[in-house]
Amino acid sequence: MHRTTRIKITELNPHLMCALCGGYFIDATTIVECLHSFCKTCIVRYLETNKYCPMCDVQVHKTRPLLSIRSDKTLQDIVYKLVPGLFKDEMKRRRDFYAAYPMAEVPNGSNEDRGEVSEQDKGNLTDDEIVSLSIEFYEGSREEKKGTIENGDLEKEKGNGLRFLRCPAAMTVMHLAKFLRNKMDVPSKYKVEVLYEDEPLKEYYTLMDIAYIYPWRR
Repeated sequence: MHRTTRIKITELNPHLMCALCGGYFIDATTIVECLHSFCKTCIVRYLETNKYCPMCDVQVHKTRPLLSIRSDKTLQDIVYKLVPGLFKDEMKRRRDFYAAYPMAEVPNGSNEDRGEVSEQDKGNLTDDEIVSLSIEFYEGSREEKKGTIENGDLEKEKGNGLRFLRCPAAMTVMHLAKFLRNKMDVPSKYKVEVLYEDEPLKEYYTLMDIAYIYPWRR
């Protein structure tokens, strides 16, 4: 049996929050020398008068410290996905700013820099969002199925058919398996497993987890 451990967001806060402003990372930026991360505006402002990391005092750069910081998109995506509403609030804040200062420009700015990206466009999901998925019976690995088709047994492949479902993003694999058992009248003596390609999915994964773990697009 898999044991599910639920972690409160407060337990992860030390890894998601900027030591300079005390808030969650916005435009997370990492110092190359020591790999400590901060909000971009926080660390840029700090390095205008300091050349040492505010957390470990390692020298960032002797003369031009801004050359030794890098945008950390992966970390920022993690923060947006773990902190509910943060991305939406930040995008609204940016839109409000540029509405108040229409003459302000973003050098080489993207739509996200201007706050013009929605959570849907970003790929972020909410618990109550409906996810569309397709599902079919598993009949061996992809290589085995490819061999079957190449041997002319295409009608059998077509006969398997796809089932299309719409489920809440918070739905777990365990509940999906129970639903399929009832829908397909699978006898209780058989175990129902849900796989992604050839990999069995853990019962406690939600559809939101699967969307983040695997290369899923809307």
